[in-house]
Amino acid sequence: MTSPAATMPMRHPRHPLPPAACARRSGWDGRGWLLLVMLMLTLSLMHGSGRAADTTPAPASGLQLDIEGAIGPATTDYLRRGLAEAQERGAGFVLLRIDTPGGLVSSMRDINRLILAAPIPVIGYVAPGGAQAASAGTYILYATHLAAMAPGTNVGAATPVSMGGGAPPRPPAERPIDPDADGAPRAPPAEPEAPPADAGTSKAVNDSVAYLRSLAQLRGRNADWAERAVREAESLPAQAALAENVIEIVAGSTAQLLAQADGREIRLGEESVTLQTAGAEIEHFEPDWRTQLLAAITNPNLAYILLLLGIYGILFELMSPGAIFPGALGGIALLTALFALNMLPITFAGAGLLLLGVALLVAEAFTPSFGVLGIGGLVAFAFGSVMLFDGDIPGFALDVPVIVLAAVLSAILLVVILASVVRSHRRRKTTGDEDLLAHPGTVLRWRGTHGQVQAHGETWQARAEQALEPGQQVRIVSREGLTLVVAADDAPLQST
Repeated sequence: MTSPAATMPMRHPRHPLPPAACARRSGWDGRGWLLLVMLMLTLSLMHGSGRAADTTPAPASGLQLDIEGAIGPATTDYLRRGLAEAQERGAGFVLLRIDTPGGLVSSMRDINRLILAAPIPVIGYVAPGGAQAASAGTYILYATHLAAMAPGTNVGAATPVSMGGGAPPRPPAERPIDPDADGAPRAPPAEPEAPPADAGTSKAVNDSVAYLRSLAQLRGRNADWAERAVREAESLPAQAALAENVIEIVAGSTAQLLAQADGREIRLGEESVTLQTAGAEIEHFEPDWRTQLLAAITNPNLAYILLLLGIYGILFELMSPGAIFPGALGGIALLTALFALNMLPITFAGAGLLLLGVALLVAEAFTPSFGVLGIGGLVAFAFGSVMLFDGDIPGFALDVPVIVLAAVLSAILLVVILASVVRSHRRRKTTGDEDLLAHPGTVLRWRGTHGQVQAHGETWQARAEQALEPGQQVRIVSREGLTLVVAADDAPLQST
């Protein structure tokens, strides 16, 4: 038999009721658990969507650099500092605004090396309306990762200018069109391209063509037009440049440029990068004082003035020893001018004539030739000033008023030198026998025909043809060694 106790269910000490009974009493059945799981999933999805909204990439900020005027060493220094600053700030891109007539080939190549090695995209923008990217500016625009122009701008005319002149390539001669037998015009036979005027020009043109074509192929732009821009100095306005695949964008403002550039893919090194420029904030990078100083002293006019100031300052110091200030100022100016001229495209012929002119002016000051050396120096100085800088390079030529002013000042210096020479010849001598004979003397002691006199602040042995009295004024007739020949003031003059 089974006892009643064996048929009753066992209960846990902490749960006096069965689990099912507990669930029924609390109302927490299977549907409750399902609602709890659904609520947790909903909250998880909402949190994930919030985080996804927070991680949406914001537009990258950009740093704007400006190329204005002739391209030279100061421009290279400015862009080097600007690209480094953009990298330090973590800028997403650099906006390079271009408005230049050209400049030095060496500076242009340095700038392009900086752009090609930049770790961030560089967007070239020829702006505002009326700006140009001529000559060296064309090469820089081709080197940028994305090229854009504003309406009313132009690009091209990239023919190199050789130092010391050099004629441009000669165009092929036109030949008459002969009619065929049926009267129709017959096209002239193909004529070989005319050779360049000289080997130096040919080398410069071919090197520039290869360089610009390589940049065009790197950026996927029109390489054939790039060659025409070098060989034929061809230029294009903005819309034509866009149609010729020279640039990618035509935009009238920076905001339009950023909107059109957004989402474009560019090659940055070995990687493809998508630009995010829509709504980006642009900060402007101003040149610091070092760049401004370099730009000032590498201005041909200022470098020329510093050179003249240095030469004339040292000249005045040599003419008036002990003045100190002209020599110190001249030394500083001369060293600064030499530093600037070392970076500028000067011609050796012009520099030689300029130095020859200054040397002749200095020779006129120390070896008076009554204007012969001075006039020759003035002529050499003027011709050397005109030839000092190659005027074919945009922005690196002396202004005519500066040359005229320098020539006038040199002419005034020559007149001052000649006037001092004339005055020195007319001035009474202050040393030697001539000066001594011009001064009267006083008898100190006298006996017979010999005695002592005081003349020119000195005591001399003296003799005379007649007896003299102490204190009597005498006239010095001549000098015989250390003895003066004197006579009374009222005595007649005698030739000696």
